[in-house]
Amino acid sequence: MKHFVLRATGLFMISCLFFSSLFAQTGSKTITGVVVDESTQEPIPGATILEKGTSNGTATDLEGTFTLTLTTDTPVLNVSFIGYSSKEVTVGNASTLNITLSEDVGQLEEVVVVGYGTQKRSDITGSVASVPKERLTNLPVTNLTQAIQGTTAGLNVSQGSSVPGSTGGLQIRGVNSINANTSPFIVVDGSPYFGTINDLNANDIESIEILKDASAVAIYGTRGANGVILVTTKRGSQTDGTPKINYSGYVGFEGMAHVLDPMSPDAYVQKYEDYLIANNQPQTNVLPNASEVENYEAGITTDWLDEATQPGRISEHNLSISGGTEKIQYYVSGSHLKQKGVVKGYQYARTNFRTNIDAAITDWLKVGTSSFFTDNNYDGGRVNWLEATAMSPYTVPYDENGEYITFPMNPEQLFKNPLLGLTTDRLDRRRTLSGSGYADITPGFVEGLKYRFSATYVYNFDRFAGYTGREFNDLNGTANVSNTERANWVIENILSYSKDIEEHHFDVTALYSAQSVDYFYSSGQSRGFINDALSYNGMEAGTTQSTWSDANNYSLLSQMGRVNYSYDSRYLVTVTARRDGYSAFGSNTSKYGLFPSMALGWNIHNEDFMQNHPGLGELKLRFSYGQSGNQAIAPNQTVSTANTVLQPFGGAAQVGVLYNSLGNADLTWETTTSANLALDFGFLQNRIRGTVELYHTKTEDILLRRNLPTITGYNSVWANLGEMQNKGFELTLNTVNIENADFSWETSLNFSTYKNEIVDLYGDGRDDIGNQWFIGQPLRVIYDYEKAGIWQEGEDPSSVDPVAQPGDLKFVDQNGDGQITAEDRVIVGQRDPKWIGGLTNTFRYKNWNLSVFIQTSQGGLKSNRDLTYADEAWRRNLPADYGYWTPENPSNYWPSLAAYNRYRGFQFAEDYSYVRIKDVRLSYVVPQTFLERYNIGGLTLYAAGRNLHTFTNWFGWDPENTQVSRGSSGWENNYPLVRTFSVGLNLTL
Repeated sequence: MKHFVLRATGLFMISCLFFSSLFAQTGSKTITGVVVDESTQEPIPGATILEKGTSNGTATDLEGTFTLTLTTDTPVLNVSFIGYSSKEVTVGNASTLNITLSEDVGQLEEVVVVGYGTQKRSDITGSVASVPKERLTNLPVTNLTQAIQGTTAGLNVSQGSSVPGSTGGLQIRGVNSINANTSPFIVVDGSPYFGTINDLNANDIESIEILKDASAVAIYGTRGANGVILVTTKRGSQTDGTPKINYSGYVGFEGMAHVLDPMSPDAYVQKYEDYLIANNQPQTNVLPNASEVENYEAGITTDWLDEATQPGRISEHNLSISGGTEKIQYYVSGSHLKQKGVVKGYQYARTNFRTNIDAAITDWLKVGTSSFFTDNNYDGGRVNWLEATAMSPYTVPYDENGEYITFPMNPEQLFKNPLLGLTTDRLDRRRTLSGSGYADITPGFVEGLKYRFSATYVYNFDRFAGYTGREFNDLNGTANVSNTERANWVIENILSYSKDIEEHHFDVTALYSAQSVDYFYSSGQSRGFINDALSYNGMEAGTTQSTWSDANNYSLLSQMGRVNYSYDSRYLVTVTARRDGYSAFGSNTSKYGLFPSMALGWNIHNEDFMQNHPGLGELKLRFSYGQSGNQAIAPNQTVSTANTVLQPFGGAAQVGVLYNSLGNADLTWETTTSANLALDFGFLQNRIRGTVELYHTKTEDILLRRNLPTITGYNSVWANLGEMQNKGFELTLNTVNIENADFSWETSLNFSTYKNEIVDLYGDGRDDIGNQWFIGQPLRVIYDYEKAGIWQEGEDPSSVDPVAQPGDLKFVDQNGDGQITAEDRVIVGQRDPKWIGGLTNTFRYKNWNLSVFIQTSQGGLKSNRDLTYADEAWRRNLPADYGYWTPENPSNYWPSLAAYNRYRGFQFAEDYSYVRIKDVRLSYVVPQTFLERYNIGGLTLYAAGRNLHTFTNWFGWDPENTQVSRGSSGWENNYPLVRTFSVGLNLTL
């Protein structure tokens, strides 16, 4: 595969160089000129003059003058400079040009989606960050989390796993709750989104905004406590009636970015001998199992990683058609993505269809629809990756007939053949169907008044079916099926009014909305099939059947009011209040919550005393304060619940009832109060632009699931208990380092850090050690012994740890009582990173573009599963670099193979900090002068690499890996990190 990737990349480079030389032309005319500031008439040195449709250009000197040899018959010049609006100049018959440029306020005048409307960026008072649009194009990713990771300060995206079809975790400004969901609220085209991240095709997305502070998120009330992500999809635009056709596609080749090689056969044999010596056991055989000994004597070995893996491949094809007239615009798209994982059996396929239509019925009525369908396919049996890394090298996967051996380490039955999963009949689908419509009414009798009615319906259907054959399941064929349905509808009424009175500007927005969600789940299991012919299609054939089902419904009713006011584009005020009602709350309290917020902004750069600073592009001070809520709990938590159980009675099984959760009719909202102080700045005509933000959030009345003593008859109860706070700092910086006709270099940097702290839990000032919750500490910590090293021969541990032996873990006696006990456990670190960041450098040379994106996470701890093999150490293979302690190898880091008996539950917490070269893209934009000959609107060719290298001290497959994929059984935690090389194109007709 490596050679194929090199050949593909080479062909890409050769084709681009061929096109580049093909487009080159000889000059025929020379033009001279000067570029000056429109208001001051001062020369502008360093301005770029580029002949349109070519890569031919130059830059002005210190006097603002330039000379350029032209290459086209009807030349048009693009003249640009940082901080000024670009201008097109037709040369005609002129030989000398005098060109003026005006200051560019476009970045400040840019319209940004802020929820239930839009605002000019210069008028925004809340904390709203936009994801760079170039992250949404020409970047081979399978979902949005991969596209936006590392792009925005305060947004933490953990990819979690390279399993095909897996999605990353999203978190904005840390954790604000304990038991409740802490993921941000996602809104697509103004409506709450009920699908998964995988349902959204990045090629259909026009923009993504991240709402972070109280003023920005308060308009979403109960769902805004964890931040909001606004996604706007592409729509049609008015053309001459000719449709615009766009195709984009790529093919990529995947391999393991880092391989944790297992021990060689010789090292595996030595490990078994060392284990027996360490545990004072006699060695009767060279290996523990008869089948291993037989293969050892015959010299037969198996590379199980090679058996379990394959070259990965990914491809995606997107086709869209858009256009329209003055009265109607449309956007229609379809895409298909297919991914074959590097571990056998792992695959993912996604098919998307989207239609967006807007129509102006009259001069006062505009209507539109948006609809999409997504099919996510996770089908297929899979290799058991844990088993593959654990299997003895002195085993074989197949018998003499080519059939799978169930227990290759026979008579050891702890580990089955990792390839058995490939025989599993497995169907795993997730489908989403969404339709929405709106009507905009703009009555002419009141200028600035607008009413929008919108309705959205989303239907999610998940289906899983699997069958494990008799041969591999103790002669008990087992079938499992489950179906999950969610039906969601939202109706919104939005009234907005905009008014200008001299220097005063007003925007007023009012909302009334209703939402309902219906959920239904059913599943069944059947065991004891006499053969495997029916699989999961005839479950009645099993001797034992079990069924389960569940259903619930909840609704939300909301009202919201917002007022934006600005005076002379200098002084800005935003006031918002939202009232939400949630049906699942208890009868003893109000089901409604009110969440107000206020924000102030000062555009300092618009003040008269700042006008004598021409290098200043932007300077704005912002402050916000307000509240948002979190409903947090699912339906039926305010009432006591019970489960049915089967109990023997009178010689037969009888259905009984077992109480489970105690109800609490006093449950009400979690409330998060936050303050945000920010400074937006731009210097040197905005060649240096950025934002610095400080924030503080405090969550009260936390919805906490509290454990109850078993004697009560209940396991737990929900209650409003506890307080938590976050304090954070964010920095975003964008710089234009070099800008001239042929070459430019831009840098984008973001940095964010926050401190999370539990202020109170149960009102008694006591910690909850069982859940590892400690007042004054972050929510997600590791509470454990502190490792001081390894006991060595010649040292006497008897006075501190009487049971310890040489090779055992040495722990710190924290309380100084001379004994290692549970009282010596301390907080050794936090699970969340202390800070995260992203750095993107973009280089342009004529028609070539190179982008390098580096992402980092620092200061987090997590349990390292590759260090916690415990009593499996003598029966399973280990990583080759697992340097266990022996008298001949007196490591102060690795324990001995006998130490597992005295681990004391030690979690082996390790720092998973890393710096990763996440994405590198090289693209070539084919000149427009060439494409016009063939009526092609645009063509870009590109090559990209993903996860190219990781700098880390982490021992394991991947420091970022934090979760298992959908439908997993637990062994996918260590699915290897995947490195991808791809080539693709973007074509517009």
